[in-house]
This record gives sequence, structure tokens and C-alpha cells, in this order.
Amino acid sequence: MRRRRTPVLTWIKEVSTQPKAYITPQQYLEIERRAEYKSEYCAGEMFATAGATERHVILVGNALFALRQQLAGEDRRVYSNDMRVRVNATGLYTYPDLIVVCGPRQFADDQSDTLLNPQLIVEVLSPSTEAYDRGRKFDHYKTIPSLIYYVLIANDRIHVDLLTRESENRWIVTSASGPDATLDLPALAASFSLAALYEQTDLTPGF
Repeated sequence: MRRRRTPVLTWIKEVSTQPKAYITPQQYLEIERRAEYKSEYCAGEMFATAGATERHVILVGNALFALRQQLAGEDRRVYSNDMRVRVNATGLYTYPDLIVVCGPRQFADDQSDTLLNPQLIVEVLSPSTEAYDRGRKFDHYKTIPSLIYYVLIANDRIHVDLLTRESENRWIVTSASGPDATLDLPALAASFSLAALYEQTDLTPGF
């Protein structure tokens, strides 16, 4: 007897309506530590991270170089986007583009690959992530007690937004635009020169 095949569209619909398996944070970490590609985690689900454009990579590299020059010292660490951050209050595990920690580092376990106490987080925006980085992701980040600064670097123009914690529930936004601008981070004794930050990108005049 010939086997009857289920139409493709019907099969896709059946699969898409099946409940997703819940993954615990411990299971996520076990999978993530063996994975070839990075994924974020929240509320029982893993989310693969997208690749980056050349401009994004250059901006992250320039910001990393600038901060490491200014924050030298054993108790001041600057991490690139391979360091994972856990937001304890919401359960988010994520990979910010840059992280700064001054003083003792706190990790989720003895693997020292999941940081708990960043003082500064930097995200380079992209069209696909900007709304999330400015909105829901910041809602996660601002529950981190140690966080003082959240820096958002524009990818389509020379512009940076700095969000500074003033109190538990109040953040002040400072913006800077153009190659002559600078943003100060007084709590870290550091600053961002936008000319240096956007160097070698096609947004810089004379590139």
C-alpha cells in the first residue's frame, strides 16, 4: 500500500503549533559552553545572535581600544562581546558589545565566563536591534545594581547616547554628535572621543 504524504504546509503548521521545550538556565549554559556560535537566553528560550557588519566590528574595536587605553590597571577590566552577562533580576543571559568592571569581578560560577556586576555596558546599534537595545534590553540592564553607564553607539551616523544612572529609578540621557564631540564618563575617569570612535568607518570625513 502506498504511504500517503502529509502536505508540506500542513506539516509546517503542525510543527509551529507544538509547544516549545523549556530550557533551564543550567541547560542553556551547558549547551552554550559547547556551542560553536553564541546564543542569548531568557525565560526558558535560547536566541541565536546575528553576525555583524564591518562598520559594527570597527566601532566595537575602536571603543575597546579607547577604553583599554584609559582604564589600565589590575582592578579595571574591559571585556569584548565574548563575555556573557547575566541579569539576575530578569534571568537574561546576553553578550553586550563591551563591558567595563572596576574592582572585584563577580561571576555566576567558577567558569568565570558569566559576569554579574558590570559598571558600563556598550551596545553598537543596528537597524535590527536598535528598538530592542533602547527599549526592552535596557529594561533588563537597568535592574543591574552595579550598572552606572549604558552607551549606545549609532551605526548610521556619528552619534552616541549616554545613559547615566542618577538614582535607582532615574537615568539621565546625554547625547553627542559629530566628529568634534566628546562624551565624559566621570565615574570611570574616562571619555569617548567621537572622532576616534568612528575612525576608519565610512562615516568619517575623508575615509
